[in-house]
Amino acid sequence: MWSEFAVYFRLGIEHIADIRRYDHILFIAALTVAYSISHWRQLLIPVTAFTLGHSATLALATVGAIRINTALVEVLIPITFLLTSVFNILDSGIAQNDGSGSHGLPRHQSVLYVLAGRFGLIHRLGFSSFLKAVLGAEHSIVVPLLAFNIGLEIGQILIVVVLFTVGALMRGGSGWTDTTGCWWGSGATGGVALTLI
Repeated sequence: MWSEFAVYFRLGIEHIADIRRYDHILFIAALTVAYSISHWRQLLIPVTAFTLGHSATLALATVGAIRINTALVEVLIPITFLLTSVFNILDSGIAQNDGSGSHGLPRHQSVLYVLAGRFGLIHRLGFSSFLKAVLGAEHSIVVPLLAFNIGLEIGQILIVVVLFTVGALMRGGSGWTDTTGCWWGSGATGGVALTLI
């Protein structure tokens, strides 16, 4: 059992960290750039919302309870981080204009939480095709599914750590404010999203 868990746990980490499948990384980046490193605890809320949204969907899609239009999912995934990027820019602009900015903390965090939860559903539909192919020969999918999900989430947290580190280095070296960093980061992820739609 533990050897099976380890195999699928590693597979989950490798799948999320694979630079060739960078769409998921870009969505995490779109979430992360809205927060400064001092507010990492608040970032855990949308990341957790994303996790809750996609974990149930992955399970349902893997067992065949949800049918997937792969072409539609492939279009919807870049739209998720495009919309998140646009929200980040608009939200930080509003906060700057009315003086309500909280230094690296999104003004309308609740909207970001809802976006993360809803978009998690879409992203996990993309993973389910891959996982169904991998689990084809398994008699029980409980342990593999759990291990794969945990591996994905550990990989996701590692991505957040890397993004925070890069963001801190860029902001410290260039004198950028949190708002400027959010605008540039969101603009970059949004720009990539437009090329994928």
